[in-house]
Amino acid sequence: MAADRGIKTKAGRVCPRAVLFDFGRVISAQKPAWLFGEYERILGLPAGSFQNLFDNSPEWRDALLGRMTLDGFWEAVGPKLGLRTSEGISRFRHRFEADEAPNRAVVGLILRLRGRCRLAVLSNSPPGLSRWLEKWGILDCFDVVFCSGEEGVAKPNPRAYLETLERLGVEPSEAVFVDDEAVNVDAARRLGLRTVLFTDYDSLFEELENLFQDRLAP
Repeated sequence: MAADRGIKTKAGRVCPRAVLFDFGRVISAQKPAWLFGEYERILGLPAGSFQNLFDNSPEWRDALLGRMTLDGFWEAVGPKLGLRTSEGISRFRHRFEADEAPNRAVVGLILRLRGRCRLAVLSNSPPGLSRWLEKWGILDCFDVVFCSGEEGVAKPNPRAYLETLERLGVEPSEAVFVDDEAVNVDAARRLGLRTVLFTDYDSLFEELENLFQDRLAP
């Protein structure tokens, strides 16, 4: 059986040969609610409207599927945010991107997993995802970076998972998928991957430690 290709723990269970991480709100830190309130104050938007205008816009979906560049996205969505000039869009974009930060605990876990199994990022992101991984010093940790905006296919489409697994050289049963969206986790589980619905670092570490056992010791 394919699972027998993994490394067995002391308890006789087979360790995963690969871990696939989502990027947004897993590797990158979740932005706090007050920060979105600050954006709305700066932009003069109604309370609670920013994420809907941003995340649920057709332009964002186009960027996630590579039908629009990130520059094109900001040019298109800027007026919806009340930004009428190129300068205004540029200033707010700079602020928005400056607020992006890694989840330091998750990054530490990735560094510990490096060399112990194959690692991938499988993310619904606009083109340019590797820029963030390089900026945060972890690009070299990953054997595969699957960015929907560069591949033209997004989770939960099965192709996104299967193509990532193929590039990693592992079977679904040999991999663990970590994501904060239940719909993406459910899709991975249906394909035969072991899954972790990300809620916080401590729960993630506990679940991976259970799978890897003493292999995760610092």
